[in-house]
Amino acid sequence: MLAFMNEEAWKASLSTGKATYYSRSRKKLWVKGETSGNVQLIKEIRFDCDDDTVLLKVEQIGGAACHLGYKSCFFNKVEKDGSVTIVGKPVFDPKEVYKK
Repeated sequence: MLAFMNEEAWKASLSTGKATYYSRSRKKLWVKGETSGNVQLIKEIRFDCDDDTVLLKVEQIGGAACHLGYKSCFFNKVEKDGSVTIVGKPVFDPKEVYKK
């Protein structure tokens, strides 16, 4: 998945060992999995040569990172003809998990 992390989220991630991000739309921190139970436990942290991108290697608890229920947020595959194929099946039903 891809998410935004500010300094406060970075510090929280380091201190708790759980992936913590900053929601720009909600303007607050969110611990991945606090609602769904699909927590990300940080196993390794890397950053790029420009010091502007962080890669978290995590243990994905619950089997899904995507809020739509898929293992990965990147389940849409673009074919050579431009059509889109959904790769994989949802691990959970978001309507049940998020009660929306």
